[in-house]
Amino acid sequence: MEPLKLIEPQPGQFSLLLNDYATSAIDATVTELGHTPNGYFWEGVAQTIVRQQAPELKARFRFDCEAGMFCAYGTDRAALDQLGRLLSVLATSPDALRALMSSANPDDFDD
Repeated sequence: MEPLKLIEPQPGQFSLLLNDYATSAIDATVTELGHTPNGYFWEGVAQTIVRQQAPELKARFRFDCEAGMFCAYGTDRAALDQLGRLLSVLATSPDALRALMSSANPDDFDD
């Protein structure tokens, strides 16, 4: 699931994290696509993934992103794990990110 991390900060509470420094290999692609490589951008990517590829994940976690970090959290570890695996591909593959972004809704992005 690299470069994302799934942690359990409290028993039964899980957080899926992606720090902005962990995406340096793909930052140029994000910028090329007209976005800022930050937590808010990755929240838009996550919303796009849920809508297009994994609608069963809708409403199973919440977001608490910042400029320097993507964070999805909740009690459903399996949902966060699935989201993490999907995001991992996009955070490491410029071609996969470009393909997803070609059909993304611009309103999902507030970066």
